[in-house]
Amino acid sequence: MNKSSAKKDKRDRRHGRIRSRITGTKDRPRLCVFRSNKFLYAQLIDDEKGVTVGAIDTKKMKGKTLRERANEAGTELASIAKKAKIEQVVFDRGGFLFTGSIKEFAEAARKGGLQF
Repeated sequence: MNKSSAKKDKRDRRHGRIRSRITGTKDRPRLCVFRSNKFLYAQLIDDEKGVTVGAIDTKKMKGKTLRERANEAGTELASIAKKAKIEQVVFDRGGFLFTGSIKEFAEAARKGGLQF
């Protein structure tokens, strides 16, 4: 087993523990975040129906760093949620540590009006 697959396995185990405890509903969907080396992806998921309510990624956003683009994505996802009349969400950090771009995204979403 090489170093990169061991790192991914650890993140997958952390994410499994998180997902065993949290689920999204129609009134309070799950805000799921995935971070790659270049981009950040986020979606609002209703786990009861298995439907994605809204989604966003940082591929076409302006900004030099991933943190700057994550900030913009958090604000935009909050506006998507407001259009869908969603105020509260359950935050699923996807096994990633709550630092850097994940934290920047979460704080921007909170400033945009989402509660979690």
